[in-house]
Amino acid sequence: MHLPFLNSATAINFTSVIFILVTLIIFLDSVHGFSKKNVMIDSPLLTQKIGRNRTIIVDANGEGDFKSVQAAIDHVPNGNSKWIIIHIQKGVYREKVTVPRNKPYIFMRGSGRGKTSIVWSESSENNYDSAIFKVEAPHFVAFGIGFKNTAPTGITYSGPSKSVAAFLGADKVAFYKCAFFSNHNTLFDYKGSHYYDNCYIQGSIDLIFGHGQAMFHECEVFAVADGRIEIGGSIAANHRQSHNESSGFVFVNGKVYGVGNVHLGRAKGTHSRVIFANTYLSRTVIPQGWTKWSYQGRTDNLHHAEYKCHGPGSASKNRAHWSKQLGDEEAVPFLSIDFIKGKEWLPTWL
Repeated sequence: MHLPFLNSATAINFTSVIFILVTLIIFLDSVHGFSKKNVMIDSPLLTQKIGRNRTIIVDANGEGDFKSVQAAIDHVPNGNSKWIIIHIQKGVYREKVTVPRNKPYIFMRGSGRGKTSIVWSESSENNYDSAIFKVEAPHFVAFGIGFKNTAPTGITYSGPSKSVAAFLGADKVAFYKCAFFSNHNTLFDYKGSHYYDNCYIQGSIDLIFGHGQAMFHECEVFAVADGRIEIGGSIAANHRQSHNESSGFVFVNGKVYGVGNVHLGRAKGTHSRVIFANTYLSRTVIPQGWTKWSYQGRTDNLHHAEYKCHGPGSASKNRAHWSKQLGDEEAVPFLSIDFIKGKEWLPTWL
């Protein structure tokens, strides 16, 4: 096909129209969620935003201030009120780690989630006890670290089968480019406001669960179905109990895939709230999408919803009757960090 000849005046007008259209698209995109910025949140940017008051070096080979991550955390003064950077050199740190409630303002900086890993094997009948990494202090940030619970699931779905990778029991906690691995329940988002940016989450049963208010921005979720249970598993099980609670899990611009068939979410609380927006859903997501397995209550208070998702698992025809496909106006409250009041406490975001 030959394009018609454009004189200079026509070309200028044509260029102007293209510019206006592109500007409009960018504007609309930013209005309806995270704008597409040519910016990456990396370690130097986070360090700059947080500020450098003091840095503690952890090195498994003994070339830093401490060889253990927990030893470095223990060294932070109780009641700390200024950001302290704990830089963890590349390596595998085989230990259980807890950030206690009296040690806020810690920035735990790794060398990349494939290079710096905290690994332990722990299973229990209790999710909290099984967690190999716990954050119980507010104002915590982690970058570039993998958290891995290597405990096997066992032969039967009983006994000490819980094996959580991370427990979050504090407010204003953020993870950037981190990874969470488990063979069972993976991420116990217990309470508080949380932000996950470009993280990877892998597990089974309920990969993400709890009462927390969390936003997952551009995160990848890899689900492994468990054939021992009827539903195979679910990505998110939120425990919200009333309309007055701020609890809820929101996934924006992410990707869901895996092995076997799982649900997007299941009801754990009477007002469970989970939203997937602009997310790629693979065939791993079953056509029904949502389940109330083990929940015997009413479904009219559940808020299980999707907005402009795509991929072979996003077809809405056979979705659970209580779930919703959101319109533009309905989706707005869930598409920006305002959902977690992020502008008040996050060091940076996209």
